[in-house]
Amino acid sequence: MKNLFKVALVAAGMLFASSFAQAQSKIGHINFEQVISLMPEAKTLSSQLDIYKKTFMDQLTTMNTELQTKSKEYQDKRASMTEAVRLAKENELQDLGKRFQDYQTTAQQSVESKGNELTKPLIDKARGAIAAVAKEKGYGYVLNSSQTDLIVSPDADDLLAAVKLKLGLK
Repeated sequence: MKNLFKVALVAAGMLFASSFAQAQSKIGHINFEQVISLMPEAKTLSSQLDIYKKTFMDQLTTMNTELQTKSKEYQDKRASMTEAVRLAKENELQDLGKRFQDYQTTAQQSVESKGNELTKPLIDKARGAIAAVAKEKGYGYVLNSSQTDLIVSPDADDLLAAVKLKLGLK
């Protein structure tokens, strides 16, 4: 009888401990990209990035036009060119093509870097608000629902409304 009592006591203790552990690890979810897009700073950031991109696009358009013009000119006059002139024009076209590709790669990297630089404060602000809401509401984990396919997610655990309120968004 004493053993049965001890087993029942241990089982009750384990049941209590497991329910306590579950209560400590509440899980919530939020669409992080939606939070970012709702912030007014996102529109300003987007327009700043578009202006920055345009500087590269103008140069790329000019380079592409030059490449197309010289390529067409080469194709039109190729038959009448001497071997030496033809090789020189082909090398010139290859150099122009390589410069165009190199500039395009550099432009993409610069735009990506500028985008990261501009979005960092916005992301930090959103993460701070999410962390504050999670702490206030007792959530141990918050998943980004825009990057994971949540099969089951109760409406009560979606923190978007609370985070919007925390950030002062409508």
